[in-house]
Amino acid sequence: MTFLRFTDDTGRQHEFALNPQSQRITIGRNLAADLVLGWDVEVSRLHAAVEYLGAQWTIVDDGLSRNGTFVNGERLVGRRRLNPGDRIRLGTTLVHFFDFDGVVDDATHTAAGSLPTMRSLTDTQRAVLIALCRPYKHGTGFATPASNQQIAEELFLSIDAIKTHLRTLFAKFGVETLPQNQKRTRLAALAMQSGLISDHDL
Repeated sequence: MTFLRFTDDTGRQHEFALNPQSQRITIGRNLAADLVLGWDVEVSRLHAAVEYLGAQWTIVDDGLSRNGTFVNGERLVGRRRLNPGDRIRLGTTLVHFFDFDGVVDDATHTAAGSLPTMRSLTDTQRAVLIALCRPYKHGTGFATPASNQQIAEELFLSIDAIKTHLRTLFAKFGVETLPQNQKRTRLAALAMQSGLISDHDL
């Protein structure tokens, strides 16, 4: 199951299913777009496209939009492969990419089926996860996971204790082999994508 999830101007949540048979999905304000964000005046008539290439979902904005497209806070230049949990900002609208049946490779080897369950996490591990994800509370595309210092202060634990819990969580979520600068972001994305951490928790 692969889909885009977003909230409209009335606060209603929508999901747009992605199917490899529809290899190009256009996004824009124009009613002719496949995914219409008609309420957002900062979205261009044809803003961006999500395309299925080589068994991977990608997003492309080849200068189509007036205000640009941002993935996880970074302005998109050309084409970019989408990873589960990615946050796409078009105008003022935030769109989340979910992929529970994507191709498994070295970089995204954690499949949804192998993620830990609520019962397999200790109370402290879950508290660390919530604190890690807290900067994403308001759905901002520019958020980054909380630092060890921020988590330690929130939970009244030592930084060494936080590091130990995070190492355990990296292993449980199967992200321990990712580059150091990607582990925390992927852990937060998987925790929220899987539903283990909800907006209500934050």
